[in-house]
Amino acid sequence: MSLFKVRSAAVYGIDASIIEVEIDFANVTLGEEQFHTVGLPDAAVRESRDRVRAAIKNSGFGLPPTRITINLAPADLKKEGSGFDLPIAIGILGAYGGLNIKDMSDFLLVGELGLDGGLRAVQGMLPIAVAAKARGIRNLIVPESNAKEAAVVEGVDVYPVKTLTEVRELLNAAAFGAITAVPLKVEATDLLNEMQHFPADFKDVRGQGVAKRALEVAAAGGHNILMIGPPGSGKTMLAKRLPSILAPLRFEEALETTKIHSVAGVLNAEDGLVAHRPFRSPHHTISDAGLIGGGVMPRPGEVSLAHNGLLFLDELPEFPRNVLEVLRQPLEDGMVTITRAAMSLSFPARFMLAAAMNPCPCGYFNDKSRECMCTPPMIQRYVSKVSGPLLDRIDIHIEVPAVQYKELRGGSASEGSSEIRARVLAARERQHERFGATAERTKGSAKAVSRKVFSNSQMSTQQIRVFCELSSDAERLLERAMQQQGLSARAHDRILKVSRTIADLEGVQDIAVKHIAEAIQYRTLDRSYWS
Repeated sequence: MSLFKVRSAAVYGIDASIIEVEIDFANVTLGEEQFHTVGLPDAAVRESRDRVRAAIKNSGFGLPPTRITINLAPADLKKEGSGFDLPIAIGILGAYGGLNIKDMSDFLLVGELGLDGGLRAVQGMLPIAVAAKARGIRNLIVPESNAKEAAVVEGVDVYPVKTLTEVRELLNAAAFGAITAVPLKVEATDLLNEMQHFPADFKDVRGQGVAKRALEVAAAGGHNILMIGPPGSGKTMLAKRLPSILAPLRFEEALETTKIHSVAGVLNAEDGLVAHRPFRSPHHTISDAGLIGGGVMPRPGEVSLAHNGLLFLDELPEFPRNVLEVLRQPLEDGMVTITRAAMSLSFPARFMLAAAMNPCPCGYFNDKSRECMCTPPMIQRYVSKVSGPLLDRIDIHIEVPAVQYKELRGGSASEGSSEIRARVLAARERQHERFGATAERTKGSAKAVSRKVFSNSQMSTQQIRVFCELSSDAERLLERAMQQQGLSARAHDRILKVSRTIADLEGVQDIAVKHIAEAIQYRTLDRSYWS
């Protein structure tokens, strides 16, 4: 047989496409074997001929002098990465008659080969497993360190392998229906439950009762929050403990988050699944491409790596303004689209933003214990680095003052994360029931909702009208605040979303005046904080 076909896959964005690897050879009279790879391969794929040649020979298989043509179909999609090494090597062995199996349509192979024939991990294994299941491909042969990640997908049999020889033996056994290898099985629910532990706890925070309450509201509704206060007041400490009160990932959220981390190459192979909400804290020297994503073949940035989790930006005004401005689209749409000459890819970026900043360059504006040394122009330049449209997209602005000595040295224990998290989970469950029931309503209903919503912060304008009805007293209070503070329409919607979350934390259906009043108090920067 001079023609042999093997199935593999290539990742584009956070999804994968099935690739047919076709191997054909023709005898030549002189010289060594010649490799020709076609089908839009990148440099890594073209270099695979040297790795494959060495791996085959060092695994004990001979290569006669032939001209080998490798076609990666469909030919109009660009192929990149080292994951095609294994299918190319198996295709060559099959074309030379080194395999008993002839039909490989029910197998998908991915893996990088070492020169000794050993297999190394590749990126994007989870989306590859999802694509295989969608195409009805039952068996996946993958490097051992990728196996746990692939096995998260139900409905496929994942066989972890270490060497090229091991793959050949497995396929030869399959030809006679006698596979002795046991596919790896992973219980995703167990993984989600096992990894719910947090080293940082709110019981370590002294004082800051108002800030802790604001963070509780933010966690309960998935709201963006900005903390303003002098150095040493505990802004960073509070932000690092925010993940400990967030609701656990649902399986569909965990799967989507894991796909992004797998494609980016930051997934822990031992875990196999991102089982807790991501916490990303990039340094203020990050570029716009690093934050939003980019590259010749676009890769996800920090906003996508924080998908379904938390993005913490410390010292917010220290970030370049152009970097902060790229946050506006993902904060509004929950999605990032990166366009290049060759392709346009979209990455999910639905995250909760937590940011911290000093009120001025020296950090002591409005501080009662220390005098601010900044002039009004200095303060203005500092504050103007964060644009109004960006601040408008942050639901909660909260002041974090310096902690008083008595609070710092007080003997009374602070409320821990477990107690706060219990209230957050109860509020999230109310939201899940609300939006889950809404999604099941008929399309003809005036209140029907088509898009997936997990928290109050993700409500559309239509949903705000349905779920944020106000009494006449609450309506008057909101109207007065809008007029006196000059709030925008976006700020109006965000006040309603936050008040809905406060009511959910209290366990009541109707939004009361006190809920609106508390939500309005969380718009510090709309009340001329620096005047």
